[in-house]
Amino acid sequence: MCAWRRLHGSVRTLRGSLTRGSLIPTAVTQLQPSRCGGLSFCQRLSTGGALRNDFFKDLEAQLAAMRKKAADALPGSSWTPFEINPTLPPETADVVIVGGGVVGWSIAYWLKQREKFSKGMRVVVVERDPTYSQASTVLSAGGIRQQFSLLENIHLSLASADFMRNINEHLSIVNEDPVDLQFNQSGYLFLASEEVAHIMEQNYKTQRGAGAKVSLFSPQQVKEKFPWINTDGVALASYGLENEGWFDPWTLLNAFRRKAMSMGVIQCFGEVADFKYTTHVMKTGDGEQMDLRRIKSVKVQMPNSLEYQPVECAIVVNAAGAFSGKLAEMVGIGLGPKDSFAGIPVPVEPRKRYVYVVHCPDGPGLDTPFLIDYSGVYFRREGLGGNYICGVSPEEAEEPDTSNLEVDHQFFEDKVWPKLANRVPAFEKLKVTSAWAGFYDYNTFDQNGIIGMHPLINNMYFATGFSGHGLQHSPAVGRALAELILDGEFKTLDLSGFSFRRILTQEPMLERNIV
Repeated sequence: MCAWRRLHGSVRTLRGSLTRGSLIPTAVTQLQPSRCGGLSFCQRLSTGGALRNDFFKDLEAQLAAMRKKAADALPGSSWTPFEINPTLPPETADVVIVGGGVVGWSIAYWLKQREKFSKGMRVVVVERDPTYSQASTVLSAGGIRQQFSLLENIHLSLASADFMRNINEHLSIVNEDPVDLQFNQSGYLFLASEEVAHIMEQNYKTQRGAGAKVSLFSPQQVKEKFPWINTDGVALASYGLENEGWFDPWTLLNAFRRKAMSMGVIQCFGEVADFKYTTHVMKTGDGEQMDLRRIKSVKVQMPNSLEYQPVECAIVVNAAGAFSGKLAEMVGIGLGPKDSFAGIPVPVEPRKRYVYVVHCPDGPGLDTPFLIDYSGVYFRREGLGGNYICGVSPEEAEEPDTSNLEVDHQFFEDKVWPKLANRVPAFEKLKVTSAWAGFYDYNTFDQNGIIGMHPLINNMYFATGFSGHGLQHSPAVGRALAELILDGEFKTLDLSGFSFRRILTQEPMLERNIV
């Protein structure tokens, strides 16, 4: 306060001196300390004209800062005492995609790719795991095949394989390195026993008719091409000649994500905690009351925080994978009377699957395909140097606990290794070097994807329940759902058979598997 009063007095004295022309810098020859400590104001001025100029510049800067701070505090200004979280999603969006796995990012990419106006659509992708350490995409075996029995799945695989072969025509970014998917087209080799050989023959005809390059091998032909295989018990084999093999899942996910974000898609890390929706009550011809709902906004909870952001939107896409069933319950799906449509849940739940990495110096070489035995055991080569990944799906009664992603190593000893070593004798001598577990978005109804809009929620679309082949079908699924949203119908592939309708009418679309 003392310094402020002295400043006012000194400024008045200075102004008067300047007016009279009596301020002479050399007039002061003895410096005396002021009452407030240090040199007096006029004594400091006596050091020369340059210091006076610096003082006035500093004074003007301080006064300007004070005026700005006072203006910011006035009503109507943009100033706020609270720091704005830059990671919050926007308050409004056209499409909110729940689930930032490869299917969700594929949908986001195709929506922006097919939008009719540049930057005309605001798309937000919400992912709850910022590290992707528990994402099903990156924890999968990374295979792609055309050897299905349903035409829809074969067409999805063919379209996705074509996309992957030409990935840089779709997902390259200017001034960045090209995408290297590490697509190893070594094929799939299915082995069938006598009991299921007829199913393999029927599937083969369907696959060839759809345009897949597949060949049937006798046990002798298998032995000639892959002499390291024990063909005991094998009656027939089916081998993919092209567009089959494996690739790097993280590279595909990241390529979709980076390309979509370069096109304006907004990434948000958080968890959808609730929906705000409106309800319209109507009655069917049978007099049954039905609640038709429309989502108005999505409540996004920020990670490790009590902070949340409601996002108003026109469309919600449920691509939450293994947890899409729980997400659907937030809008009442499956919570109605058991004998009504509203009481039919989304039949998707997490199923834990183990993947084991083994080392076998004398194992199969570079021509090793992705082999699937009729016992259910599978393996493929992992890089070079005698490394392989392998596993098997457990029996229904032995499904492991899904509350965590811990690996059961005894499962390998009891269920995987004996069958693996029986089919490939070299695997008698192997060593497990690592292992991990991931979740399938398992469709308990028919183990196939659910693609399309829910009949009771007229702005929630689904892309879930792929039960292990969502990664390989993600490029084609993303394009199909984008068509459904933007055009109101499928354009390139007719996937209407995978709609929610089949679940309501209890008409499953089942694969005829040989495993």
